[in-house]
Amino acid sequence: MTGFALRALALFSLICVAAVGCGQRAEDDIAEALPPQSYGEETDSNVELWLETMELGSRELYSARNDVVSALKLEQGDRIADIGAGTGLYTVLFAESVGQSGTVFAVDIEPRFLKLINQRTADLDFTNVTSVLGRDNSITLPGEAVDVVFISDTYNYFEDPQALMTSVFQSLAPGGELFIIDFDIVEGEPRNENNEHVRVGKTALIEEVASIGFMLEEEVGVPNLTASYMLRFRKPE
Repeated sequence: MTGFALRALALFSLICVAAVGCGQRAEDDIAEALPPQSYGEETDSNVELWLETMELGSRELYSARNDVVSALKLEQGDRIADIGAGTGLYTVLFAESVGQSGTVFAVDIEPRFLKLINQRTADLDFTNVTSVLGRDNSITLPGEAVDVVFISDTYNYFEDPQALMTSVFQSLAPGGELFIIDFDIVEGEPRNENNEHVRVGKTALIEEVASIGFMLEEEVGVPNLTASYMLRFRKPE
């Protein structure tokens, strides 16, 4: 584990405490477990519960995080959008990868997540992260604003995937790359808690994304990523 990862984990518990408020009694911090919320759905659950559900709850995506980031092959100065950034698990890793000459746009439609990401990146002394409040049908970024778009376990939560992915296409620079990580499903096979929300499997997802204008480049092999798949698309020049 890198020094940065250890630093991030050390700050993780501090962020949780800050987010739920200092000085609370221990019994006040206990929240009844809630089912995973759909993308952008409002909830009264506290941020500590969201952190547990969205980061540690997605154990494969959490444990494979460094391999995933390596597979993106980010370079210093790159501009990347983390769509459905959630608690900022990947946002902070991207911020280190692109360096101070690069930019990370953390996009989510939940303001409380963006507030948490702002606090998290400030604690890590990152100044290259911009939080962006998205909408159900748009990532609300300017045209050709980024070189890379990353969407992890979020595509199947989109309420209007065609409109939102059209905005992704417009926000990518020509030749830019789109990476999508999601769970696959097989018709007739039982679902589990990780993929019960999945609307379309890999084949249908590829067809939907390609219909926007993206070109599928490859399915990326990522160590420690077994229940999920990662696809790399490109916007034509």
